[in-house]
Amino acid sequence: MNVENGHPVPGDPDGRGSEATPDGPPLPGLRACLEAILLVVDEPVPEVVMAQVLERPRGEIAAACRELAAEYTADERGFDLREVAGGWRFYTREECAPVVERFVRDGQEVRLTQAALETLAVVAYRQPVSRARVSAVRGVNCDGVMRTLGLRGLVEEAGTEHETGAILYRTTGYFLERLGLAGLEELPELAPFLPDQIDDPEDAGDEPTSP
Repeated sequence: MNVENGHPVPGDPDGRGSEATPDGPPLPGLRACLEAILLVVDEPVPEVVMAQVLERPRGEIAAACRELAAEYTADERGFDLREVAGGWRFYTREECAPVVERFVRDGQEVRLTQAALETLAVVAYRQPVSRARVSAVRGVNCDGVMRTLGLRGLVEEAGTEHETGAILYRTTGYFLERLGLAGLEELPELAPFLPDQIDDPEDAGDEPTSP
């Protein structure tokens, strides 16, 4: 719905047009804004919440959601918009369940790259550890790999470092599940897999110990 001086302008009954904003470029139409919000929620979002965010009457939000849901069904999209648990949320269409299940199952079997495995090992044995420390141990920037491990559900945030405020990371329960471990104490000893001499940034400057 187009707006001039705070009043609706006729000719855009379905909310497909843009809206003027006082502090920036025009927003997309109501339907586009609803789709954008619904794409990022992880639980059903109530109509009243969307009405407050978009500054629209709740009845208008409800009508637009119902129109979108009917349109997706008519177009036989791979997803639909459902009203459940007091709110609205996108769901994959029931008829697409077999292909979605196959995709999820096969996606979980994709092997990690060597860089990801090395980074995961550093986190597992150093946790909680910052990304900077992981990068220092590996000798390369690990920000991208850490994001990948987070998306795969293998590492998660574990607070912040007191001295620097850096975010710390640890492995997840899913990590243990994938390795078949009951706890971190079941991780194999690392020493047998290390070369006789290895430089560790954390130990730099330490005095050698006596045998």
